[in-house]
Amino acid sequence: MNEQVDLYCERMGPEFWAEPINAWSNLAFIVSGLVCFYLWRRHTPDDRFALVLVLLIFVQAVGSFLFHTFATRWSGIADVLPIVIFILSYIAISLRRFLGLGWLACAAFLLLFIGIVPGLSRFLEPVVGGSSVYLPALFTAFIVGFFCFPKNRTVSIWIFSAGCVFAASLSFRILDEPICSNLTIGTHFLWHIFNAITVFLLLRILIWHRAGYAVDEIEVR
Repeated sequence: MNEQVDLYCERMGPEFWAEPINAWSNLAFIVSGLVCFYLWRRHTPDDRFALVLVLLIFVQAVGSFLFHTFATRWSGIADVLPIVIFILSYIAISLRRFLGLGWLACAAFLLLFIGIVPGLSRFLEPVVGGSSVYLPALFTAFIVGFFCFPKNRTVSIWIFSAGCVFAASLSFRILDEPICSNLTIGTHFLWHIFNAITVFLLLRILIWHRAGYAVDEIEVR
């Protein structure tokens, strides 16, 4: 678990600060989390699901910082696990609140999602490398946005917007290695910044919907 890993362009050695830009760019998550926490406190302080998602933003910041400083297998788990939990949690709550699905249907969709991810990731890995594991989440965002459109156009537009920002974020993650010879700092830090924007957009519409600012035809609590 303490074995060193070298996955990103900026890292040139095993030192703690070998990825300073990648490490410090996680401050974007802190800013995003603070803004989301403010919105939660102001508009939906009784929404425990949203609070959990807000707290996960801070956990993502810590986990990613650990990985880009220690760069070991255990810190890699600390980096990825909060992201996975956030993705699965947001999918479930968005299906429940935005599309009005029952919890059983949400659970079935999550099981399907978890079952599809490994095979789809392996299929896409030759094209986009390790970033393939995040593509199912991107596809799901656009699927949810599509099915939201007839029910609530405001929610749909925000979900689509978050999906577009996440697509840009993934592009920067994918480009980190290919352009490394021309840009020694890489582009992974932009993955962090654009991800922070993505989670902000997702939390903002979740909070607004719960507060009643973006409700058209359905409202499921």
